[in-house]
Amino acid sequence: MTVYNIGFLIFPNLTQLDFTGPLQVLSRLPDAKTHIIAQSLAPVPSDCGLDLVPTTTLDDCPALDFLCIPGGFGVPAAMTDKNMVEFVLSQNESAQYMTSVCTGAFLLGAAGLLQGRKATTHWAYTSLLPIVGATHEKSRVVRDGRIITAGGVTSGIDFGLQAVAEIAGPSVAQSIQLAIEYNPAPPFNSGHPDTASEDIKAQVASRYATSLAPYEAALAS
Repeated sequence: MTVYNIGFLIFPNLTQLDFTGPLQVLSRLPDAKTHIIAQSLAPVPSDCGLDLVPTTTLDDCPALDFLCIPGGFGVPAAMTDKNMVEFVLSQNESAQYMTSVCTGAFLLGAAGLLQGRKATTHWAYTSLLPIVGATHEKSRVVRDGRIITAGGVTSGIDFGLQAVAEIAGPSVAQSIQLAIEYNPAPPFNSGHPDTASEDIKAQVASRYATSLAPYEAALAS
């Protein structure tokens, strides 16, 4: 039996749902083995107080078929970490898919993998995509060749299902969707700037006003 190796690269201060959303979907892919990869095997703190436990390290991780990089406020530090970037580049040599959720796209970008490609990320950071040579495509999930990028946080579940459909077929993806009862019915229509009210957009945008600077500094380094 051939095992399909799926890896999730994690780092301090990541957004846990960027990681756990697609993990829940992709871990159900038939004949798949998931690897949770970090600098060491020590628990990795997320941005919501939940510590995440790696299963392997950068040095010990096997060659992957599929690598996913979540986002979060810890991305700028990961982008400037030589070991992290070199790991992404080494896995790129053999992986079938190189992917990201939310601002994890910028770690792909730091490794030069978004140059000349279409991509997406969290709506608050799309203006930075040209810095890594990418063209923003307004979509929840964007595929350009073997590179797949997803928008902010919850889009990781959509991305996971789309990836499963490509790897194992639509019926497998639909069975996973049913098994996890992924049937979104949000109580408000404010999940994207296109549908949120001006007041809500102003409230949320202010939270991100200062968060762009660390990304810009990391991209300039």
